[in-house]
Amino acid sequence: MSPAETAGAPATIGKSVQIRGEVKGSEDLLVDGVVEGTITLTESRLTIGPNAKVKANVSARDVVVVGSLDGDVTASGRVELRSGANLVGDIRAARLSIEENAIFSGKVDLAQPGGQAQAERGTVAAQAPSNAPGKTTSMFSA
Repeated sequence: MSPAETAGAPATIGKSVQIRGEVKGSEDLLVDGVVEGTITLTESRLTIGPNAKVKANVSARDVVVVGSLDGDVTASGRVELRSGANLVGDIRAARLSIEENAIFSGKVDLAQPGGQAQAERGTVAAQAPSNAPGKTTSMFSA
């Protein structure tokens, strides 16, 4: 592959890789292995892949969780919990999206324009309403 072909591809921690310690970077990262410690990607996107087992506090511009994450999440942009995600920890972000079949337990702080924050605590289950197949809603229970 030429450098032009890989320019948009994220760096990858494969499913057979285990890292204990601190991961820092300035490019997008896909974690599909085991990471314990901290992950900091201030201006980049972090994706926790379907095979990932991460026990770390994470900080990134955007965070997408498909696998398992045990730790707090801080994002200057968006946090997405996709179908199959399992997140135990607190979320602090500007925006939050939770798909059907995602599991989340923790506190949410959503930074609103003007500096105000909205906080919810509890377990979240996302499911599609019975009258609109394919649509996703979030249900917060404290």
